[in-house]
Amino acid sequence: MELFYAHKVDDGFAYLDAEDSAHCVRVLRHRAGDAISVIDGAGSLLHCTLTDDSPKEAVARVVSEETGWGTHHYYLRMAVCPTKNIDRYEWFVEKAVELGVDEIVPVIGEHSERRTLRLDRLQRIAVSAAKQSLKAAVPVIAGPVSMRDFIAACHSERSEGIPNIRLIAYCSDDVAPRGSIIDAMAEACDSVLADGECRYRAPFPGARTCPFPAAEGKVSAIAPCVTVLIGPEGDFSQEEVRTALDAGFIPVHLGPSRLRTETAALTAVEAVYLTLGLHSAAYDSENVGQLTD
Repeated sequence: MELFYAHKVDDGFAYLDAEDSAHCVRVLRHRAGDAISVIDGAGSLLHCTLTDDSPKEAVARVVSEETGWGTHHYYLRMAVCPTKNIDRYEWFVEKAVELGVDEIVPVIGEHSERRTLRLDRLQRIAVSAAKQSLKAAVPVIAGPVSMRDFIAACHSERSEGIPNIRLIAYCSDDVAPRGSIIDAMAEACDSVLADGECRYRAPFPGARTCPFPAAEGKVSAIAPCVTVLIGPEGDFSQEEVRTALDAGFIPVHLGPSRLRTETAALTAVEAVYLTLGLHSAAYDSENVGQLTD
């Protein structure tokens, strides 16, 4: 399935950026009048007719729209310390988007060796991964923030009755005993696995919302917001862990293996995906699990 990304949708028209425009017009040789499929980055698949086949900024008229296309019934925010080798962090971003993530926050801890990132490159990787994995929503890539500022911001958020699960994964039980992330997510499942649609609302001010299609004859439920903190190569300091626990974060481990930062982060994404994502209305056992290039 050919998918293009619209950097702007306005007054019934979708505008492709230069990269997607060149791919659409020069590589795939689409011309005005052709039908194309476009994602808006906010959760909608747009069925369009190409009206301007400029390779610099192609424009398409929106014929119909599918909301909540390829989305999931939870909000996942991954707060992950950047890795010293930036290629590893970029790999994490790509794979996390394929599984399903709504926001990625680079947090800077006391032991962090990298403190700067190219957010524009990470955003391009996220867009490409969303198209490859058939998702219409592209996650927000936030700017780097200190560990303490991030925890303080989480502590001040108002969730308006939405289940708000906050987890911190680290390597020892010195500060507090850790439970399995699977157990933590199993408890979260109990609050959302009602028969019916998860009616999504923004988990905190400024968060992007994704509408989900109504399920006929079903009862609505509220989708949870899950936040997971993953530390740098040297792990979080004990003081950082204590600060997170004081702010309501639950200490968890990711199993017996010692994992690299990016592997730990992806393991956490998959734990959420397997406990919450496979129970969504979008899950179709006949079409899941197929390998792609």
